[in-house]
Amino acid sequence: MSNSWHDIIREDELSEGEIHATIKNGWHIFLINLDGEIRVWNDRCPHAASHLSTGRIRRGAVMCPLHGARFELKSGRCIGGTYSDLITFEHRNQDGMISVLLPDRSPTMAELPISPPG
Repeated sequence: MSNSWHDIIREDELSEGEIHATIKNGWHIFLINLDGEIRVWNDRCPHAASHLSTGRIRRGAVMCPLHGARFELKSGRCIGGTYSDLITFEHRNQDGMISVLLPDRSPTMAELPISPPG
C-alpha cells in the first residue's frame, strides 16, 4: 500500500487545544495542538462512526458526540470502555506547514464517518 504526504494547515494557524477537521484524499481527519505537540486522528469514532471533531474536549480527551465514549488525545486510547483506539496518522512539520501521510487508496466504509459534521 502506498502513501502520500498532504499539506493540511500552517502550524501558526492551529491554536493550543484547537481542533482542525478536514478531508484530504477522501480521508476525514482532525488535528489538535496539545501542549505544542500536534496529533492527527481519523475523524471517526470506532464505535458510533460519528465525527469526533464535533465532540467536546475535557480533561485531555475528546468525547463522541453520539454516545459519550472518550478517547485520550495524546494516545488515541479509549478511556473507560472497550472500544477500539483511534486510528492515528503520521505527520511532519516542514517550514511551518503541517503535512499528514495518508493512504493513496480511498477509505473503506469502516474508516468513514456516517454523516457530515455538525
